[in-house]
Amino acid sequence: MLTTWVVMPTCLPLVLRRCHTCATERFRANGKFRVNAHHKLLDAWLLVRCTACGETAKLTVFERMNVRSVRPELLARLHDNDPALAADLLQDPVVRRRNRIALDWDDAWRLDTGGSDHLDQEVIDVSVRFTARIPVRPVRLIAEGCGLSRAEVERLITEGSLVSAVRLSGKLSDDFTFTLKR
Repeated sequence: MLTTWVVMPTCLPLVLRRCHTCATERFRANGKFRVNAHHKLLDAWLLVRCTACGETAKLTVFERMNVRSVRPELLARLHDNDPALAADLLQDPVVRRRNRIALDWDDAWRLDTGGSDHLDQEVIDVSVRFTARIPVRPVRLIAEGCGLSRAEVERLITEGSLVSAVRLSGKLSDDFTFTLKR
């Protein structure tokens, strides 16, 4: 029987970028946007606030775009300060590269295993699904989901009791499956 685990965000991740005021490197996005019009051209920014000093910084969403080239529903979401749009834009590689930022997902996600009734079975087939591109170590997910230590999960991988089509070392943000034989 295939069990599905879901990795889902609990809040917006921290933005890693140097603060010009206090030199700390963590900003929190709260889903607020600023849109500015220059005649027929629009600028839009996602506002982030330094976790240490409270200084506000702007992450560029777009610059000097013609009003007609911006979809009306996107413009409405920007004006409404849509938190789902902020989450989408933070995960957009183009926005991250343009603003030279990285994301810190520590304490911003949770694993939903659907209960612990699968833990007493001899063989467990699990499909891990990500609802957002959250980079997590599979060893950590398996340890948390099965109630094991990370060292125990590493030992199970080494002895061949835990197998997967993907490499379980390093970080993953894409769906994967694994089989655990006890």
